[in-house]
Amino acid sequence: MVLTNEMGIRLLSVMGKTWPQSLVSAALEMELLPLWLCLGFHFLTMKWKNGSGMVTVASQGGCKLVGGVADCRGQNLASVPSSLPPHSQTLILDANPLKTLWNHSLQPYPLLESLSLHSCHLGLIGLDAFQEQDHLHSLALADNCLSENYKETAAALHTLPDLRRLDLSGNSLTEDMAALMLQNLSSLEAVSLARNTLMRLDDCVFEGLEHLRELDLQRNYIFEIEGGAFDGLTELRRLNLAYNNLPCVVDFGLTQLQFLNISYNVLEWFLAAKEEAAFELEMLDLSHNQLLFFPLLPQCSKLHTLLLQDNNMGFYRDLYNTSSPQEMVAQFLLVDGNVTNITTVSLWEEFASSDLAALHFLDMSQNQFQYLPDGFLKKMPSLSHLNLNQNCLMMLHIREHEPPAALTELDLSHNQLSELHLAPGLTSCLRSLRLFNLSSNQLQGVPTDLFANASNITTIDMSHNQILLCPQPAPIDRAGPPSCVDFRNMASLRSLSLEGCGLGALQDCPFQGTSLTHLDLSGNWGILNGSIAPLQDIAPTLQVLSLRNVGLNSGFAELDFSGFGNLRDLDLSGNSLTSFPRFRSSLPLQTLDLRRNSLTALPQRAVSEQLLRSLQTIYLSQNPYDCCGVEGWGALQHLKSVADLAMVTCNLSSKVIRVLELQGGMPQDCKWERVDMGLLYLVLILPSCLTLLVACTVIFLTFKKPLLQVIKSRCHWSSIY
Repeated sequence: MVLTNEMGIRLLSVMGKTWPQSLVSAALEMELLPLWLCLGFHFLTMKWKNGSGMVTVASQGGCKLVGGVADCRGQNLASVPSSLPPHSQTLILDANPLKTLWNHSLQPYPLLESLSLHSCHLGLIGLDAFQEQDHLHSLALADNCLSENYKETAAALHTLPDLRRLDLSGNSLTEDMAALMLQNLSSLEAVSLARNTLMRLDDCVFEGLEHLRELDLQRNYIFEIEGGAFDGLTELRRLNLAYNNLPCVVDFGLTQLQFLNISYNVLEWFLAAKEEAAFELEMLDLSHNQLLFFPLLPQCSKLHTLLLQDNNMGFYRDLYNTSSPQEMVAQFLLVDGNVTNITTVSLWEEFASSDLAALHFLDMSQNQFQYLPDGFLKKMPSLSHLNLNQNCLMMLHIREHEPPAALTELDLSHNQLSELHLAPGLTSCLRSLRLFNLSSNQLQGVPTDLFANASNITTIDMSHNQILLCPQPAPIDRAGPPSCVDFRNMASLRSLSLEGCGLGALQDCPFQGTSLTHLDLSGNWGILNGSIAPLQDIAPTLQVLSLRNVGLNSGFAELDFSGFGNLRDLDLSGNSLTSFPRFRSSLPLQTLDLRRNSLTALPQRAVSEQLLRSLQTIYLSQNPYDCCGVEGWGALQHLKSVADLAMVTCNLSSKVIRVLELQGGMPQDCKWERVDMGLLYLVLILPSCLTLLVACTVIFLTFKKPLLQVIKSRCHWSSIY
């Protein structure tokens, strides 16, 4: 075959390259065009080992080829490339301005199983675009403009009899458009219609999708779901309705569903059907709604996760003016077409008939619960995580099986708890507990034996409560302060926060027998009383120590943390330190906070010995540094360890200057202050003395003869003449 210049240029242009005609002519003369053609494909191969042996990665026309996957995303393609390997099984064309998927454009790839056309500005899909694509199982068309020619797109989709996964999210589709596109696609197992403009779902939208298992409808405008809309989806397991406008869910009866997300709606009610059918529901997310009452859950289910965060729920039995539980009911009038039903619900004991035996995780935070009814937690014997923070709880009774023995995490922070009552004789109520958060309440104390049998607890947060620490074990005939807390000999305890508890000076050995790694004593003014000796028992194990705003001042001896061999993070901010703390040379300190102290200089020793060795982050701002004592800053400016270096200032006379603005190191005004003061006084006095001596000499010489005569006459000296 004879190749001409024109043929060569066309061949190379097809491969996406533009070559000068002179180079092509030279290549033809030297018979190098076949080699140029190979190079024009930009075929680059490299190999690495994985579990199955050697894998080949290639690049062709900007597309990455890995096995049967062709990744052409973001290549500014205007059409589907036709020169990719015909055996490709996955084709990714995301972020290319295709605009139209033309007929037969996928014909070169008959084995295609997965096609992704995310963000391709698609407004039209040709009727025969998927012709002969009998193996295509997954199709992603997210973030396009398919609403413009939805009928043509629907006709094209109907030619895919074996399609299993379809992503139509972000296409501005209405419910009618979606229903048309999904029509006759009975093989579908997963569909995403997220981020569209669906508003109302009737019983025809998902008709014929009997194999559908996953349905994503989040971020639409759905305000109504007609009864029976999901009845034909007998295989549905996961349903996502988050970020819509649903006002209520009544007579919920999707027994086959395992995962249901209705978060971020405007729900005020959730009522499950009263039938005794077994529900497969395992996870229910009703968070971030406007629920007024605890949801009425199925009587028989496998529910293990229930999320009720950020609602308006509460229990209201105490506010109902009746003594008979039978009278504490509400009736719902349900109108469905021409059928009217009346549902009677016991709102004040709505949890009583719910099946919560398998529940492991319950989040009721950010609600308006003022109390927990008797027996509420007893219905959850498997509960391991309970979150009740940011409610209005004022009192909590700890009884047998309440909380359940399986509980490992309990969060009661940010409530109004003023009392904790522990039933007498309990020995194992908190035995499995690992995390207990009581911070930001109004506790004046806790039951003395609260942690007596908490043998597995690792984290306790009692910050921002007015509590007392029990002193050294008192004699048998003399008890300690009432409701004090004793953390001694809690071998499992690793993290303890007592910030802002109003604690007085620590007595000897308050944490003896523990292996604390994290301790926060911030906001307790005077707790150390001039010494860190009370922390010596836990010094070898401490890794994080916060002593913010505890009253450390210049009257203390230099703080020596040499005994804290594993300390990584140390917070000493908000005190009145005038000297830099001392550390052992091998201390693995990584973070040090010295903000808001009274430091006037950073010792050179601290820079050379510690900062250049292990510190990764140090905070030094908001200290009254002297601009004439900043020799160490030159080394610091070359490090990235000072996180707030831009905010560090120093004082020069009456001016406040940023340390970074000291370009030449020490300011000129400081040089006189560095001179020996004795020498300075000598230099200042010597000229005055010399001037006085000269003046005296001149006066003496001027009045020499008359002066001598006066002296002689006064003293009757004889003349030599």
